[in-house]
Amino acid sequence: MPVPHTLAPTTRAQGGAVVSVLVALFLIGLLVLAGIYLLHWLDTRYAPEEAIAEHAGRADDPEFIARGEYLARAGDCIGCHITEGGEPYAGGTPFDTPFGTLYSPNITPDPETGIGDWSDADFVRAMHKGVGKEGKRLYPAFPYPSYTKLSVEDTLAIKAYLFSLEPVRSEVPDNQLRFPFNMRFAVKVWNLLYLDEERFQPDPQQSESWNRGAFLVEALGHCGDCHTSRNLLAATTGDKFAGADIEGWRAFNITPSTHGGIGDWSAEELVQYLRSGIAPGRATAQGPMVDVIQYSTRFLTDADLAAMAEYLASIPPVDTSERPRSAWGEPAQDVVALRGAPAEDKPLGARLYVANCASCHDWTGGGVGDGRAGTYPRLFENSDVGSRQTANLVRTIMHGVHRQTNEVEVFMPGFAGMLDNEEVAALSNYVIEQFGNPTAEPVTAETVASLRDEE
Repeated sequence: MPVPHTLAPTTRAQGGAVVSVLVALFLIGLLVLAGIYLLHWLDTRYAPEEAIAEHAGRADDPEFIARGEYLARAGDCIGCHITEGGEPYAGGTPFDTPFGTLYSPNITPDPETGIGDWSDADFVRAMHKGVGKEGKRLYPAFPYPSYTKLSVEDTLAIKAYLFSLEPVRSEVPDNQLRFPFNMRFAVKVWNLLYLDEERFQPDPQQSESWNRGAFLVEALGHCGDCHTSRNLLAATTGDKFAGADIEGWRAFNITPSTHGGIGDWSAEELVQYLRSGIAPGRATAQGPMVDVIQYSTRFLTDADLAAMAEYLASIPPVDTSERPRSAWGEPAQDVVALRGAPAEDKPLGARLYVANCASCHDWTGGGVGDGRAGTYPRLFENSDVGSRQTANLVRTIMHGVHRQTNEVEVFMPGFAGMLDNEEVAALSNYVIEQFGNPTAEPVTAETVASLRDEE
């Protein structure tokens, strides 16, 4: 006798419940997508018309243009929109990200390859919302999360300056991003999570210079973009200004901590560093910071640089190391033996230092000259040599330094084409052992090879 099938009604009920849940989830998904699209649509029509109208007719005002030039300098716009040997603001600079390669656009007033056909509203929308002409989403490698703090007046002054330049016809390469990061519409979701869209508001409890420094550091200078670590979606969510890795270099802690930061720097030392790229006994600018110095901070007034130093001294310190980076090292004591020893008795690193470095940095590592801009820095009490992280030192040895200051042009040759991986490692280790941080990890040939591969 067959057994009655009693599970069918239950199974049908469960199946119906699953279908209901799926339908509900589908409808919720549609509502979410509709909401995101609505917000995207509103962004593309954002235009503070009254504020824009207030500055109509100022595009040809020489004072307004000069103000825009200064603001563009302070915002380091050239640094991201120029290639080696290229025209300023013509774009094409590659930015390697975990999601692929981005290329900076041409922001000269060329109407075909640049922004010559952008209206005031288009430009303000890009700076405040990260939305380009015709609603095209801009990737947050463009620091609009910081520039959104600029007033409409400051934003239009920058546009007036850019539009006063000669147009440059320059086609830049297409971005090479992997799916789904090549879908610009998805940037709206990123903005919902991470974009804090508001204009800068001075703190009435602070001095005028402190507020000026806060504006330059937080908004226009967007210092946190390099000196704050990022999460998997490339949002700056780490300890603010506590340091980060960028383009293969270490952007150090710039909080007023005496354990890894710049808490033991004087305001004068920080101003000198931002002006010239060198603070004797502290640091010399390398890597991406070179562009910041030569395209941006060296053009700022002493008052503005002092304001930045004042603000940075007031932010919460974040400890990231046991001792200041520049506290490590001392003059080499074995130089007599080094100079007199037969070549075969000298370690490889020592031989390489004598052959390639001693003429500028001295046998003792003390540098040649008085340590100011245009002279060769000492290697002890130096941030890159005294850091636990050795990538900056290795990259500097490989690629050298080329930095334009207000006084001189600074040049150190790179040795990547002259020394192999083992030799670069040996030289790096000699410099660290003689002048640097004994807690740093030894540099290996494999380390050097991996840094070469990142280029």
